[in-house]
Amino acid sequence: MKKIEALIRTSKFEKVHECIAALDVRFLTFYEVKGIGLEHAKEQSYRGASFSPVFIPRTKLEMVVMDHQVDPVVKCIMDQSATGEIGDGKIFISNIEEAYRIRNQDRGEAAL
Repeated sequence: MKKIEALIRTSKFEKVHECIAALDVRFLTFYEVKGIGLEHAKEQSYRGASFSPVFIPRTKLEMVVMDHQVDPVVKCIMDQSATGEIGDGKIFISNIEEAYRIRNQDRGEAAL
């Protein structure tokens, strides 16, 4: 089992979500987050004053998938969220040693 974490542009979330749902991913959590990276925030104005926000809004996705689902999920995220510009996001993959379903004590892939 693998945990996939992806930081993507918030505007791309719906397309990514639809694609992931079609892959039978059973567990997905998302968060609205802010962060900094290579992309610089665009200057904005408020009541006549210009300012550059320090943090840029993004959506963070987290899911645990079976090993054979990793490549299709990563391809889905990359295909649906890429614009070719700095700030498209990042994907991180880590190993999950064990998973448990609390309701009935299933473990391993059965818990997904």
